[in-house]
Amino acid sequence: MALSRLSSFSSSSAAVLKPLTAALSLHRPISTDTTPLTIETSVPFTSHQCESPSRSVETTPKELLSFFRDMAVMRRMEIAADSLYKAKLIRGFCHLYDGQEAVAVGMEAAITKKDCIITAYRDHCTFLGRGGTLLEIFAELMGRKDGCSKGKGGSMHFYKKDANFYGGHGIVGAQIPLGCGLAFAQKYAKDETVTFALYGDGAANQGQLFEALNIAALWDLPAILVCENNHYGMGTAEWRAAKSPAYYKRGDYVPGLKVDGMDVLAVKQACKFAKEHALKNGPIILEMDTYRYHGHSMSDPGSTYRTRDEISGVRQERDPIERVRKLILTHDLATEKELKDIEKEVRKEVDDAIAQAKESPLPEPSELFAYVYAKGMGVESFGADRKEVRATLP
Repeated sequence: MALSRLSSFSSSSAAVLKPLTAALSLHRPISTDTTPLTIETSVPFTSHQCESPSRSVETTPKELLSFFRDMAVMRRMEIAADSLYKAKLIRGFCHLYDGQEAVAVGMEAAITKKDCIITAYRDHCTFLGRGGTLLEIFAELMGRKDGCSKGKGGSMHFYKKDANFYGGHGIVGAQIPLGCGLAFAQKYAKDETVTFALYGDGAANQGQLFEALNIAALWDLPAILVCENNHYGMGTAEWRAAKSPAYYKRGDYVPGLKVDGMDVLAVKQACKFAKEHALKNGPIILEMDTYRYHGHSMSDPGSTYRTRDEISGVRQERDPIERVRKLILTHDLATEKELKDIEKEVRKEVDDAIAQAKESPLPEPSELFAYVYAKGMGVESFGADRKEVRATLP
């Protein structure tokens, strides 16, 4: 897809973190200034069967600086994951999120940990946003015991129940009906929370999306379906795969909103609006107009179906971190040097987490089937004894 075509989508649409021993995570304050600021989103929202939220977004210096740090951590983490994969310390599938950080960070700014999130396999940054640690992430990527899924899930299956993060899912679109199921439980419990079910434009043509959306609309479930439209389903441009790539309209009878997913404040405003809508009226679709800098996965160079000029053009014009950097500098909230110092701190924190993850032990072979099958429904159902299974393991 040409850069001009991509640009049309957007036009239409200072405390140091504690040591790793204290379980490094996001959302530690880096400024105490909570003076209100009102900033307008980069482009207007585009709505379907609903009113658009205001383009004027309320924020604070503290929040903007936290956005900068959080996205810088995510960016550095994904770049490090790329290097670890190439060094064969991460194996299997690995899908990176760099470029899309504003979606994860803006969404968290609008909701609480009582709200649920479920997503696809591009899940590292979403897990970090839910309060996960860098050690849990790198240990999981390397298949180590200290990983968030005890080294069994790998890149595609992160999970954090205490923060209502119900994982990355490897089957395209499979998380959408599960997300609507979570929303059903929330409505049943009457706890005034919502579920964000994230999926990509490549999953937007899946039949299970429409089946789940139908029942969610019939029962007025508090489900927010978020299409992270990075414009390529694997290596196929959206215009080649979808007759109608206006994904926010796909619900037909369900309201939708198109959002500049590279603008963290626009994402925050849209998610706040969507939560209020879902609690009162039922499901809504958010289409996040975003972009990934890496290929679909680590096996994809990402440059055979799009030009390097297109990628560099998005970096220069729409990068979510650079946008926040400019806001911070424009409003004199920090100096260029202070922001560079934050990035240096972030780099060290990521490097320290990697070093710790490398020291994490591998899972015990005897734990291979633990937490995989319900008791009485595991390998013994196939006539295998656990001791016999263990004896065959390396």
